[in-house]
Amino acid sequence: MNTQEPLLQAKALCAWYGAAQILYDVDLEVRRGEVVALMGRNGAGKSTTLKALIGMLTKRRGAVRFLGHDISKSEPHHAARLGLGFVPEDRRVFTDLTVMENLEVGKQAPRRWADGSDAPLWTPERLFKLFPNLGEMPNRPGGRMSGGEQQMLTVARTLMGNPYLVLLDEPSEGVAPVIVEQMANMILELKAQGVSILLSEQNMHFAELVSDRAYVLEKGQIRYHATMAELAANDEVRRAYLSV
Repeated sequence: MNTQEPLLQAKALCAWYGAAQILYDVDLEVRRGEVVALMGRNGAGKSTTLKALIGMLTKRRGAVRFLGHDISKSEPHHAARLGLGFVPEDRRVFTDLTVMENLEVGKQAPRRWADGSDAPLWTPERLFKLFPNLGEMPNRPGGRMSGGEQQMLTVARTLMGNPYLVLLDEPSEGVAPVIVEQMANMILELKAQGVSILLSEQNMHFAELVSDRAYVLEKGQIRYHATMAELAANDEVRRAYLSV
């Protein structure tokens, strides 16, 4: 893989739920060590974009490349084995398994970048430093955790796969402010470790804290793309596409 090539790139990505088309020719890219926000109102197509990228939607069209591989027709497990992580909005922890058992489910082998350097390697010990709450309850079943704790566990389980890039769906939605703060710190720590992140987000303040660039979706189309600072300064775009 060329070091100048984006880690993840989508061109003319379209997706459907049944007969209803949700995405229309979405173009986006994420580079190594970058945090990119995919922003828009509820129903704009943010979660659908993430699912289409990793292959969870059977009806999709367009080009998706990850680490130089064409994954536009791949199953989600194939993308995961290549090092593309996905944290769904609805968490999906294994409620009968303990924290440690949930982490073990996500474990994959260490990875290396194309230049031969080591990619970030995650262990339960490292993750418990990132998420101290989880470290205090290694034997607690997933079903006996709060929503925020389950959110952390889902992220931690994804990181056990040692991903190069994580698709993170609505990390700040529906969790307590203290958890939102921990999520922001976690994203910045991942970035510092060289992990790239594409996050779907409605919360402008949260996105500003962590993101380098932003794409704004409206009705399944990219309407605006700029640095996060440029979006934050553009009242007209925010009013048109992000205000509730």
